[in-house]
Amino acid sequence: MPKIRVLVVDDAVIVRSRVSKILSSDPQLEVVGVAANGRIALAKIPQVNPDVVILDVEMPEMNGLETLASLRQIYPHLPVIMFSTSTQDGASATLEALSLGASDYATKPSNLGSVEAANQHIREELIPKIKLFGQEIPVFSAALATNPIVVPISAKTPRVDVVAIGVSTGGPNALTTLLSALPADFPVPILIVQHMPPMFTQLLAERLSSKCQIPVAEAVPGVVLKPGQAWIAPGDFHLIVERDADAVRLAIHQAPPENSCRPSVDVLLRSVAQVYGAAAIAVILTGMGQDGLHGCQFIREAGGQVLAQDQASSVVWGMPGFVVNAGLANQIVPLEQMASVIMQRICFDKRSGL
Repeated sequence: MPKIRVLVVDDAVIVRSRVSKILSSDPQLEVVGVAANGRIALAKIPQVNPDVVILDVEMPEMNGLETLASLRQIYPHLPVIMFSTSTQDGASATLEALSLGASDYATKPSNLGSVEAANQHIREELIPKIKLFGQEIPVFSAALATNPIVVPISAKTPRVDVVAIGVSTGGPNALTTLLSALPADFPVPILIVQHMPPMFTQLLAERLSSKCQIPVAEAVPGVVLKPGQAWIAPGDFHLIVERDADAVRLAIHQAPPENSCRPSVDVLLRSVAQVYGAAAIAVILTGMGQDGLHGCQFIREAGGQVLAQDQASSVVWGMPGFVVNAGLANQIVPLEQMASVIMQRICFDKRSGL
């Protein structure tokens, strides 16, 4: 199998050197070039023909956003992974890059205590994503993708009191598409786990709220869930729901990661299944890995419903693919249709007088 060819673009010599050395130590990867800014990178792409570009956000002369915008005009399908700091400016620019067509992002190591810890962070953050985008993404089940199992809405469909969404790679754009299509009087609360570090989730919530008719905010412990409000799990915290005497409230905690994720979709869905039972819809959107798979099993066992994004509209058909392949999806839905399908399933009992 040929090696995956990588171009590293960063204005810092030490970053270019360290990243190149770490990536080159993997037998499946080959660093075919480095560039100190976007102008150099754009000139090098036709020379070195990379499979994946690692792109810094903050650079002189031509920054990452400007580079990405120019690159996408010439190379619309070349995978680009943003490599940014987790500062507020870095996170904001990264979210903008994702909206401009970046494939994914990885955060630069900071305050990890040692060089080896920083190196390990780069290995864990970058290498799996380079391999994911640099080679063909495996198809989980072509038969299921083209012939989805659909559980029809019927008089036995339970009422719905909450929607819980799990998403990772490709999530900011997917959430924008879905949430912006929901009406201001959306009849139930929405809970979201998006795999992102601290700072990113707060900025994502603010960005989504500015584009949607319903308010979107980072989850606040103790808040009572109300219709027409979306809450995003804070980075590095699991999000759960708890029922007290007269209400359902949000709670967060820092139990160990699950599926190498904190926040984890599985953690949220387990609590949703326990608190809401059959009155829950779980929605699994684009993302690498299988976080949410076991949580969807809890939702189905409790009598709830599961919707999975289809392969064609997913940036990565990992999380929804695992759910579909396990036979847990009531329906496989293109992203553009997800909002209307959710509304149909929520509103059926109200139309039927149930």
